[in-house]
Amino acid sequence: MDSSLALPNIDWSGHLSEGVSDDPVRLSPAKSEVRTPKAEPTKSFGQNRSQAFQQLRLDRVSRNFGTAVALAGLDLTIQTGEFIALLGPSGCGKSTALNCIAGLLPLTAGSIWLDEHRIDQLPPERRGFGMVFQNYALFPHLTVRRNVAFGLVMRRLPRKEIRSRVDAALELVQLQGHGEKLPGQLSGGQQQRVAIARAIVIEPPVILMDEPLSNLDAKLRLEMRTEIKRIHRDLQRTTVYVTHDQDEALSLANRIVVMSDGRTLQIGSPEELYSKPANLQVARFMGYRNIFELGVERLEQNRVFLSGFGIQLEGLAGEPLTATRAVTAIRPEDIVVGEAEIGPRSTPPRNLIFGHAEIVEYCGRDYLVDVSTSAGVLLHVRTPKRVAPGDGLRLRVPVERVLVFPPE
Repeated sequence: MDSSLALPNIDWSGHLSEGVSDDPVRLSPAKSEVRTPKAEPTKSFGQNRSQAFQQLRLDRVSRNFGTAVALAGLDLTIQTGEFIALLGPSGCGKSTALNCIAGLLPLTAGSIWLDEHRIDQLPPERRGFGMVFQNYALFPHLTVRRNVAFGLVMRRLPRKEIRSRVDAALELVQLQGHGEKLPGQLSGGQQQRVAIARAIVIEPPVILMDEPLSNLDAKLRLEMRTEIKRIHRDLQRTTVYVTHDQDEALSLANRIVVMSDGRTLQIGSPEELYSKPANLQVARFMGYRNIFELGVERLEQNRVFLSGFGIQLEGLAGEPLTATRAVTAIRPEDIVVGEAEIGPRSTPPRNLIFGHAEIVEYCGRDYLVDVSTSAGVLLHVRTPKRVAPGDGLRLRVPVERVLVFPPE
């Protein structure tokens, strides 16, 4: 083993052993012992060059588990300072991709580059990336300060620098005054702040976050989302963030990578994915809940005219259409709700749908309403208008909010 990577012995009762003092930032030998030559700090790839790189590049990165393909040919270039979200359902390959970047999983094929340096053949500690885990991964027997200082101790940094960095990290995550507490004395949100502080205190070139908010309740998730956004704004640290929550991805990321079954479906800005999903699978994941198949009447460039089930719609083609049938995708919040007139017309105007409210959920500032048409089509609507079950409703959908895709 390379002696430059040797680590100090740890007594897991919570103390550094072999002559190292009890204070986590006091790394000097006890006075009664003979001083030995000071070890050189462990050099991790990326240490002291936190913003020196220009891009992190994944080139056809693949990972198999036996015959099962967990990640298939991921191509992604991340610019310095970007916040990238890997978004998808469970089993889509997003955590596998993150673990490949971190060095926790070897690649089956492909390569990972930090500028001109290939790093996929380096062990995790040589890459110098900061990692925030889903379950916090804090040492329960170490204080907050010791947990945050751990990576710096492993790098054998001077005690004065360790103390300074730990203080700055705790201040950044707003945990001043909690340094001597144990993790078990903190709330879930505070524990996650400790994990974030531990990741950023080493001043990594890249911070990797694996669903860090999934174990928190709804209120804490919103608070921590804001904190992560603030920390990224203050540090401008390149961040790769794994989540299955579209709201998290939309609110935090500069770019989103939507994944399914180990493959990339679309890469784009939050605005692009929200308004222009590349296919029906992405549309479903981005909140287009009203999805139903209609007949194609005609095409006029990218405009599509459809009908079926007593509904006539005009929309925009999200992909080239060749069949006589197509699938429409509409967001609940893109449907405008009005009161029905005396009764539904025999032939409603295009993009006007009549129905009645079946189920109404009160959400504070708005309502989630299930609307059923006379033909039995069920539509999901989100509206600030007060609605009661049984109300007759007139629904209007703007043309630009009706996306049309080939049938699956």
